Amino acid sequence: MRTLIWVIGSVLVCAVSVLGIVFWKFQKEIKKDDPEYIVQFIKEHKEDKNVSVAIQYNQQHWVELNTKEPLPLASTVKIIIAIAYAQQAADGRINPQQQVDLKELEPFYIPKTDGGAHEAWLAQLDLQGMESVPLSEVANGMIAYSSNANTDYLMHILGLQYVNDVLTQLAVKEHEPLYPIVSAIYIPTQLMEEKSLTKKETLTALRDMDMTEYRERALTIHENWVEHPLTKEEKAKALKMLNMDFQKVWSDRLIRASTDNYISILEKLNSKNYFSEDVHKYLDPVMEQLMLNPKNQEWLKHAGQKGGSTAFVLTLAAYAEDKKGNQTEIAFFANDLNTMEQLKLSNSMNSFQMKFLTDEGFRMRLKKELSES
Repeated sequence: MRTLIWVIGSVLVCAVSVLGIVFWKFQKEIKKDDPEYIVQFIKEHKEDKNVSVAIQYNQQHWVELNTKEPLPLASTVKIIIAIAYAQQAADGRINPQQQVDLKELEPFYIPKTDGGAHEAWLAQLDLQGMESVPLSEVANGMIAYSSNANTDYLMHILGLQYVNDVLTQLAVKEHEPLYPIVSAIYIPTQLMEEKSLTKKETLTALRDMDMTEYRERALTIHENWVEHPLTKEEKAKALKMLNMDFQKVWSDRLIRASTDNYISILEKLNSKNYFSEDVHKYLDPVMEQLMLNPKNQEWLKHAGQKGGSTAFVLTLAAYAEDKKGNQTEIAFFANDLNTMEQLKLSNSMNSFQMKFLTDEGFRMRLKKELSES
């Protein structure tokens, strides 16, 4: 069986009551891996500006839906940081083999705010008895595990101005500037303490804040944490603030871009001739960890991807070239999702990609149905 992304194991719950049976059926439904769900979702949301899809196959525009609409990227934005890392490694600005004490990442980590990504990355390092890792492994953890702490640490090491200069190099003019995503979580706590507000007043003030001030506050907090990291108690206090209303503001204010922007980036990654060989020497091991799977090596020349999600967002940017020379780029961004939509999209995206890459009949039907709908 061909595998494009890692398979996450699921736990079956034995139903011993009517309530248990209902729960089991609900679990079975949301965990169903169904590429047709993605097709139907796209068709049903064709007029929805919160859904944007761009798919290319061999340089042909296969699917295009609201491709100019900027939407929150969530962790898909980490592709930009991976590019900045590879460029600085190629230029000798950073040493990918430089050892990073894992404690250096702690200032940028607030527990229970990244879906367990950072803890999962640390857990596999702990199994190897590692207390420090090469900088390259920090970058790997940012992409493979989607660690937000690693992301903000790399912003610190690479320099945020340099990271944002990558957007200029890539000519993605509609892409919003990057800012530290973990420190933004602390803005509500800072605002409440700074202005002696109630929680309700803080939420109102946060919603009214313009993006320039929001980004500046996130950066100031980020820079302060380098010298004065939060205590465990302060992190717990910040976490306590994050009810769903605050999470929605944080999600809505994540860096935005369009699928049109990301298709152009994916084309550059897929072509292997936009960036220099020296850059790809460091970029490919980070972006193309899919190729560590021997089954992928059997039929793919190269492939890379980065997805992202919040409670309300699901995004994916993926590229691949198979051994027959067929090139595919997929950018899928969705915002304002309900819980069922978010889970079902997430669980079906892998099979949708696989179906598109390997099934000509599915590709042709997808193009026909979405152009007619």
